[in-house]
Amino acid sequence: GSDDIIAGNVSKYLVLPAGYCGQPKKGHLIFDACFESGNLGRVDLVTEFEYDLFIRPDTCNPRFRVWFNFTVENVKESQ
Repeated sequence: GSDDIIAGNVSKYLVLPAGYCGQPKKGHLIFDACFESGNLGRVDLVTEFEYDLFIRPDTCNPRFRVWFNFTVENVKESQ
């Protein structure tokens, strides 16, 4: 569930549609937070243009998620 503990950051995580087989295409997003201050713990694809992003809590204050830091690659123009 969404209350699960998110232990680490996503690292060059490629999000593909369910049932998709083959090489990634432009628009299949790649999320990365594997760097200092990165805090993206999980990514769920909802639709082609919608994703649920789960931010890890701050190391020094686990009650709060007031900032986010991650990168997104492989976007297409209409995205």
